[in-house]
Amino acid sequence: MLKPKFLATGVGSMPFTDPDRAVELSLTRFPEAPFWPQLPKLGLNEQMEIQYSEGMPCTKIDRDKGRMSFDTSGDYSEEFAGFYEKYMKAMDPAEGDGDCSAMAISPEFSRGLHAFERRLQAKSGRLPFVKVQTTGPCSFALTIVDENKRAIYYNEEFRDVVIKALAMKCRWQIQKFQPYAEKVICFVDEPILSAFGSSTYVSVKRGDVVAHLREMVDAIHADNALAGVHCCGNTEWSILIDAGADIVNCDAFGFGETIAMYPDAVRTHLQRGGAIAWGIVPTSTAIRGHTVEQLGSLLEQRIDHLASRGIDKQLVCEQSVITPSCGTGSMEPEDAEKVFAMTESLSKMMRGKFNF
Repeated sequence: MLKPKFLATGVGSMPFTDPDRAVELSLTRFPEAPFWPQLPKLGLNEQMEIQYSEGMPCTKIDRDKGRMSFDTSGDYSEEFAGFYEKYMKAMDPAEGDGDCSAMAISPEFSRGLHAFERRLQAKSGRLPFVKVQTTGPCSFALTIVDENKRAIYYNEEFRDVVIKALAMKCRWQIQKFQPYAEKVICFVDEPILSAFGSSTYVSVKRGDVVAHLREMVDAIHADNALAGVHCCGNTEWSILIDAGADIVNCDAFGFGETIAMYPDAVRTHLQRGGAIAWGIVPTSTAIRGHTVEQLGSLLEQRIDHLASRGIDKQLVCEQSVITPSCGTGSMEPEDAEKVFAMTESLSKMMRGKFNF
């Protein structure tokens, strides 16, 4: 049973161009659960979806226009056959060897990941946790389009490839970092779920979203890692719980009261050993106007509000993680450093207050 007791970790992106600086910050501020930094300011390859596109069939990156798409216009049967052959070799429940290196993320697409690995190789001992992350299948497939500018999500053949490729990327990361941690945490980042149920995505069905996330979670669990799902906004939080996520990461600064709208699902989640990652530290200029004490008070308000729905407060606290509300990739570097410092300080303060 996971008892993080206000463990601190980060969401993913940082606004730096020096991978070593970013890795040092992650290891320093989150010594129990550091994460590899995504560095979108290094260029197109490190953008949220493109970073995870290597190995997917029929992808086209237009570097002049700074975007990626899928070309569905031709005969893609051979490319698909090649992809599924690699997928089955690695992922088949009965005969797969688990080797997901066919969906590796190269240094050209993630300098932060490989700088992080080098630092961990040089360290002695194992960390309690290492956190990795992958863009979620809904956010990826609803953002990336085909040659007709139609979201690839609505092409069922390509959507299935996207989901399976991302699941393999999760396992590849987990396997890479397992030597350095007692337990790997793999987050699936789904910011687009904040728009679930809106008129824009009215044709996106709840059952499908749960199934897509479940496929990712099952892949993460196949390597004995913990699965987190992050959404930096408001969503139907029971979707993440129904998908089997071990850690539900919400933007608690802006929308922390909304998770209490699903008390039965949250109670079941916590009682079966799941955790809530409270994204209570704002990743906007709002960070400039807040103190650690103010954020601690706000976090307690969020916890008390959830407890008032008939959920034991001690259980909530024991099953709580503290994170920033989102990634810091678009922030000013000084503000991002403050976000990480305050996340670390808030974790220590809450642990002290509850004698953890």
